[in-house]
Amino acid sequence: MGSIAKILFARIADSVPHLRFKLKQAGMNIKPEDFVKQTFLSAFYLTAGLFSSITLILVKFEAFTTLLLLLVFPFFALLMFYLIKIPDAKILGRGKDISKEVVFAGRFLIIELESGVPLYNALQNLSKNYKAIGSYVKEITDKVDLGTSMEDALNEAVELVPSDDLRKMFWQIINSLRTGSDVSRSLLSTVDQIAKRQKIQINEYSKKLNPLAMFYMMIAVIAPSLGMTMLIILSSFVNFTLSLTILLFLAALLGFMQFMFLATIKFSRPPIDL
Repeated sequence: MGSIAKILFARIADSVPHLRFKLKQAGMNIKPEDFVKQTFLSAFYLTAGLFSSITLILVKFEAFTTLLLLLVFPFFALLMFYLIKIPDAKILGRGKDISKEVVFAGRFLIIELESGVPLYNALQNLSKNYKAIGSYVKEITDKVDLGTSMEDALNEAVELVPSDDLRKMFWQIINSLRTGSDVSRSLLSTVDQIAKRQKIQINEYSKKLNPLAMFYMMIAVIAPSLGMTMLIILSSFVNFTLSLTILLFLAALLGFMQFMFLATIKFSRPPIDL
């Protein structure tokens, strides 16, 4: 039975595109088949716990229906699909953290190099001052300490970096090492390009905020206020009672709408620190 499960998990892992690479890029030191196994067990336990609790409640109130059993497998499959995307979410989060630091880290590195600090020492100082980028830079310096050349260590880092901006910076350093040119000058042009692109993203985001704010005021503030007022007035003329359940449902719906608006604004914000 155990061997069959291992084969099943291995086949599922093979069916997920680039899962091994994504796990490495997300910093998850685990084999693909073991990750699939953990995902499967997590989805199974969550599904079993949730539907067991719902079944006990429905049985107590004599409202149990066989339709609930038909929803078990679709819910499990949906939860499995969601959990298997954890590496993608971690990669996205790492990329955003790097984007917040990349301009400042690049300028820090340029200042260090222009001050006469050797590249290796400049990278060491960089790893101590910037958390997100520092973890990748520390891996580079650690590999150099173990005998790997700086160029090879940077090449290995480029493959796993989940940020195009940081990847460009590393490529500039590699090209400068190959050609023997000044690293700080090459980095300066790259950092300036990244800063200009981030400035464009900020301007685009500011343009999006005005219609979003107006839409929020209309849908989440004005419409509910006027709607509740009209509903109360109509209920006094029509034989309709506003029960506590209806009011709680409307309040929950309003809260959900506001949460969705705030989430939309948050996720549309570019990952940039000013």
